[in-house]
Amino acid sequence: MNKQEKNEVIEVLKEKFSQYNNFYITNTESLTVAQVNKLRGICFDKNVEMKVAKNTLIRKALEQLDETRFQGTFDSLHGVTALLFSENPKAPALILSSFREEPKTKEKPQLKAAFIDGDVFVGDNQLAALKDLKSKQDLIGEIIGLLQSPAKNVISALNAGSKLAGIIKALEERAN
Repeated sequence: MNKQEKNEVIEVLKEKFSQYNNFYITNTESLTVAQVNKLRGICFDKNVEMKVAKNTLIRKALEQLDETRFQGTFDSLHGVTALLFSENPKAPALILSSFREEPKTKEKPQLKAAFIDGDVFVGDNQLAALKDLKSKQDLIGEIIGLLQSPAKNVISALNAGSKLAGIIKALEERAN
């Protein structure tokens, strides 16, 4: 690979890192070509973009964008690296988990790190936590539901109070 080709790869990677707030760094070294192709197909079906690149080029692309922001990912750049880019932060975790359920792919591919909205998750042991991530829309919906809950309780109590007052008034009138 000559210098111009390397610069082109760096530019493509910079574009991807700028386009997506979420990316996963995985080790696909122990996978066969057929398994890698199958993983690519699954990623394509789930709107997750998979790129394989040299670690030095990935690092240069990240450094050129914002070295301090991506600092936590640099230690994960070793061995064979595949990058998974996605708008949905948990989609790659779900793909990796389901891919591992196949008989010949136990614990493969390994998760080296994940960069999710500015936070770095390092190590394969983080995969379970990443599968359970909630999207921003889910969290906003939960917060709105929690905020509406007290208001609904107050309204219910007021309605119940007026019904109770009506029952007491009716009993009082009947007694007279």
